[in-house]
Amino acid sequence: MDMITNMFMTISATAGHLSPFWLWTWFSVAVVVLLAADLFWFNRKNEEPHFWHTFWICMAYIAAALAFGAFVWIEDGAEKGMDYFTGYLLEKSLSMDNIFVMSMVFAALGVPGKYQHRVLFWGILGALVMRGLLIGVGDALVVRFHWILYLFSAFLIYTGIKMLLMKKEEQGDIRDSKIFKWVSKMFHVTHEIHGEHFFVKKDNKHYITPLFFALVTIELMDVVFALDSIPAIFLVTTDVYVVYTSNIFAILGLRALYFLLAAIIDRFTYMKPAISIILIFIGIKIFLPRVGIEVAEWQSLAVTISLLAGGIILSLLKPAKKDA
Repeated sequence: MDMITNMFMTISATAGHLSPFWLWTWFSVAVVVLLAADLFWFNRKNEEPHFWHTFWICMAYIAAALAFGAFVWIEDGAEKGMDYFTGYLLEKSLSMDNIFVMSMVFAALGVPGKYQHRVLFWGILGALVMRGLLIGVGDALVVRFHWILYLFSAFLIYTGIKMLLMKKEEQGDIRDSKIFKWVSKMFHVTHEIHGEHFFVKKDNKHYITPLFFALVTIELMDVVFALDSIPAIFLVTTDVYVVYTSNIFAILGLRALYFLLAAIIDRFTYMKPAISIILIFIGIKIFLPRVGIEVAEWQSLAVTISLLAGGIILSLLKPAKKDA
């Protein structure tokens, strides 16, 4: 936990335009409390996750994120509050791809459900640190080279169009990915599950188990996903406090969301097109003032909510495919 607090202090010290330190302190306290609750209360045992248990954990994380958004709204004003909620919804929606990849990684490595939460806990803890570093780099670039926001915009428009046109069969098998193959080459891997252990020693050699293999793969994939989400949130706001807090609150609830949605993720057929359009909208928004169109924060939030809600509703209305 000290590592997380020190990271916040480092970011605060290297960017003079950040929110006051006491706001970062409150955020740090909230994160530590949620991580402690996750580790010592929500998931104290290695067991298969139950739907209602997971559902209420997921609701608790969402409630905490909404409460913190209200705190930002009160302390920093309505504009920053709306930016926070837009960023939170954006990151939450982009995490749907993370859930899909996590599901494929666990399936490919044969990691039982009762051990998956251990992998995801450490994966999310690592993601907190990596997002902090990447957001710090992104902020430094934006401060020194403001024009880089136009590159972010072009990248998001390209990504959104690519996602919109990509067919499901083009996504491929996770085992064929470069990251998966790289991890296989870098480590001695045992394909046997050894309880909740990440490492084992056999024949005087240290091996990583499928649990640690999954952890490394998920961490590396999160860095790849961050290349989409971080430029997107910087185009919503350049306030690092809002960028980081909205991003982290979305990530904190990702594990519970995974267990809630992993089995039915393919049911949300229209979520990817909705997310693609959101990315394209955020990408073009920076160019709109040049043609006399101003987009207010509440309008960005309204567009984001409407597209996500539309994607969910259309997906639920579409009849589920029956197994042959």
